[in-house]
Amino acid sequence: MQKIISKRGLSLTFILVLVLSGCANNNNVEKYPFNFTGPTMGTSFTIKASQLPDSVKVNRLEKLIQKRLDEINQRMSTYISNSEVSFINSSRNAGATFISPELFKVLTQAEEISSLSDGAFDITVGPLVNLWGFGPDQMDNQAPTAEEIQQALRNVGYKNLFLHPRIKTLSKTLPDVAIDLSALAKGYAVDEVAKVLDGQGITDYMVEIGGELYLKGTNLQGENWRIAIEKPNAEKRELQMILAITDIAMATSGDYRNYFEKDGKRFSHTIDPKTGYPVTHKLASVTVLSDTSMKADAWATALMVLGPDQGYIIAEQQNLAVLFIVKTEQGFEERATPLFSEQTKLEQ
Repeated sequence: MQKIISKRGLSLTFILVLVLSGCANNNNVEKYPFNFTGPTMGTSFTIKASQLPDSVKVNRLEKLIQKRLDEINQRMSTYISNSEVSFINSSRNAGATFISPELFKVLTQAEEISSLSDGAFDITVGPLVNLWGFGPDQMDNQAPTAEEIQQALRNVGYKNLFLHPRIKTLSKTLPDVAIDLSALAKGYAVDEVAKVLDGQGITDYMVEIGGELYLKGTNLQGENWRIAIEKPNAEKRELQMILAITDIAMATSGDYRNYFEKDGKRFSHTIDPKTGYPVTHKLASVTVLSDTSMKADAWATALMVLGPDQGYIIAEQQNLAVLFIVKTEQGFEERATPLFSEQTKLEQ
């Protein structure tokens, strides 16, 4: 049974991640023995560790993390012209292309979630995203024509990609099919940074990249990490919910900030890869908890496409821990799957 909590008059909600130290004194943030921040993958990262083994040096750890982030970006970025993904996208070769084991792993995860979500998750949707003005090109707040959408749809569809597990190759059935890993790469990078920390014997940490998270152990106060879900408010920042969680990954997707309006109609940045049009359902945002950030990242995108009804059904079928925030005439309501309630100690 789904849990429904009505939120009358709640402002449009898109989940953002804030990391709370567990104490009102913000100076505690500075006491983390490791607190590394910076830019990556077109966004930013924050990595905190509550304690470091004596053998771990901060400068060396920062270099290890930065090296790993750069490696992933070099493989999976569509903005780097000589990245592995850019090479695949520019190739018109219909035959099998050998790819790195790392990229093969990410593409395999993408294929799995695409299949389980009945195509709601699709890493080939990039041409449609760009067409609607939500890609790297500057937005002109102009809806494309039906003809333009149909033309773009010809090169969209995850089934136009074929992975060969035994020899680790990728084939494209259409030469112009392109891959965009923006809904997986950040989550994957989170997981990989967590492995770097694990390899150094660090047991209490938080890794965040562009809002995607992995949490392990305890915070500076020896408690579960406190993650705030923000109530979006154009005037001021307010908290809607605080989760005390650990040893888990978390990712969000929503429609609060990235949209445009034309002639009184609102166009979301979330594009349905089947229709080619922005979604029109009432789901405002979705938060997914999982064992890996990559999986949470991809499912958050898929469920945002599916919407509150079909998304909830699939989330229950796949035993996912998900919080849906849905627009209603009265305001907003939260719908949590049983596993989300269990893992966050929400009352049923």
